Amino acid sequence: MEPILTMSLKERDRLIVLPQVCKEQLTVREATELLFISERQTYRILKRFRSAGTKGLLHQLRGRPSNRGYPQALRKRVVHLFWHDYRDYGPTFFSEKLVEYHNISVDHETVRRWLMASGGTAVQRKKRPHRKYRPRRSAIGELVQFDGSQHDWFEGRGPRCVLLHAIDDASGRAFLRFAPSEDTANVLQTWRIYCQRFGVPRSIYIDHDSVYYADSKLTDVGRAMKTLGVEMIFANSPQAKGRVERGNRTHQDRLIKELREQNIGTIAEANRFLDTTYCDKHNRLFASTDHLADVHRSIDGYDFDNIFCFQTERQVRNDYTISLDGHYVQLLTGKGPLPPPKHVVLVRRFLDNSLHISWKDHELRYECIHTKPHQLPRKAPNPPPSHPWRLYRLGKARFGRTRL
Repeated sequence: MEPILTMSLKERDRLIVLPQVCKEQLTVREATELLFISERQTYRILKRFRSAGTKGLLHQLRGRPSNRGYPQALRKRVVHLFWHDYRDYGPTFFSEKLVEYHNISVDHETVRRWLMASGGTAVQRKKRPHRKYRPRRSAIGELVQFDGSQHDWFEGRGPRCVLLHAIDDASGRAFLRFAPSEDTANVLQTWRIYCQRFGVPRSIYIDHDSVYYADSKLTDVGRAMKTLGVEMIFANSPQAKGRVERGNRTHQDRLIKELREQNIGTIAEANRFLDTTYCDKHNRLFASTDHLADVHRSIDGYDFDNIFCFQTERQVRNDYTISLDGHYVQLLTGKGPLPPPKHVVLVRRFLDNSLHISWKDHELRYECIHTKPHQLPRKAPNPPPSHPWRLYRLGKARFGRTRL
């Protein structure tokens, strides 16, 4: 039984043209123009066709490993390393670790094919639903997307915490900070560090969390951004700020493994690692700041202590006290005048937990009182005998008029 030959379209085209050259119905130059190959290559293929027949038209490396392929020993070593030490790594991140720790340089798509052939089903690309494309902003600092990702970042080596993630929309540059929770104090501290490092952005893209959004009044984060002149854009869905959401998914894969390799289990150590190593390395791989203008505003002239803080207003009582967090604060005389009773003072609590009270742009002295201020007892009024209250008797004779 003759073997079955599987031919490509290009080889089938040669099977039509070359027999006509052998019958001298076509010249070699005409065949060259029809097959889109060189004249020398046409003579070479024609020689194989005359000696081996139709089999001579097949590619000579069919069924054999490519001359440019990787050695089988290297492939086996890479697959063994993956299943032994990097089982939960993605192909791209795994290929970076091969270069960093094992001096093996293999393209990540080649690694993906090898792992899929060895039974790795988790390395296939996930199909994502199509969504409308929103073009990136044209300058760095024009829009910064911000979000917090609650996760077990230390894999049991430390407490669960949140990763506060700010990513520039134009360049993809990421700024990261670990915090115990996504509350007002930690968000304000993160934005203060961001502004000190990069400058004040033009606008930020955030969700409707209560830290950022309230129906009736500005939150402390909203007040700080309004003071800095930063526009706050609220997303109506997680997909709207997809760039920071996809970044969170990337960090939940890469950053967790980097923290595991460094055996980091505290927030302080993790933040040092972010500042010294991870952020710079991540931005070199994924951010593109070349040929982009930077429109961050300068921080000159801003008093960050009075901006990134908790701020509220309190009314002064007749005894020059105010109530604050269930306690009382006694205002003291100082260089400036005390506010008259019923006037409103501005109370700020800085991020270092220090309290500052001001009125008409000058700071007031105060002391905290742990007990309620002493008030003089009010004397009950004693009406005279001629008072109408004494002239009417209450009871059965409700409207009877009886003089005492």
